[in-house]
Amino acid sequence: MPDMDTIPFTKETYDLLVQELDTLKKVERPRILQEIADARAQGDLSENFEYHAAKDQQGKIESRIQFLEDRVARAVILSLDTTSADRILFGATVKVKDLSSSKESEYTLVSPEGSDPANGKISSVSPIGKALLGKTKGDKVEVQTPKKIIKLEILDYR
Repeated sequence: MPDMDTIPFTKETYDLLVQELDTLKKVERPRILQEIADARAQGDLSENFEYHAAKDQQGKIESRIQFLEDRVARAVILSLDTTSADRILFGATVKVKDLSSSKESEYTLVSPEGSDPANGKISSVSPIGKALLGKTKGDKVEVQTPKKIIKLEILDYR
């Protein structure tokens, strides 16, 4: 298991972060620097809306670049081959049943950046993700969500 300074990612999520970082550095950063230079050329900066807007945007871009560089530097790409695991691990797809509604759901445990709940991808550090990690088929878990406590039975995982 990765240590505290590393961040687990699926290959897919890692590639998306690297692509975004590349775009910010090669496209967005030069574009905003040009906007700042153009606005500066207009003269008085104290009342120059374009200049201040561009500087604000530059700050946001630089902040995002720093965030992504940190994530990429600490990334550990974990294999999603969880078929032989004797318990639920990062990357597993877990089929659960809500014991109060009998509704069945399927979740894939991914990094926070790869989270896409509408498509069944939940963060392994979310309340449900944390409750499922380390468990096995047949286990029942209680999860405190922002709205209520839900009780889930693990039907299967892969």
